[in-house]
Amino acid sequence: MSDDSDRSPITDGYVVPIAGLIALCFAVMAGLTAPRALSGEPAQALLPIGFAIGALAALRLSQRHAAASADSDDVAADDEAR
Repeated sequence: MSDDSDRSPITDGYVVPIAGLIALCFAVMAGLTAPRALSGEPAQALLPIGFAIGALAALRLSQRHAAASADSDDVAADDEAR
């Protein structure tokens, strides 16, 4: 039953879309809290900044996983061609 790949079949195609949705949620939350931060104290600006950093981190995770998946697919294709 094994296809001799080192990736888990459960998480194979789910990481990139879920990380993208998390990034979208963080970006929306940052946008919703930005007006309060702009009109209030400087300490209130930490919340939207934190959400923006979370969105960027989730996007970076998504890109890294997509690149790792593409690299492993290329290696698998090269191995099959030999």
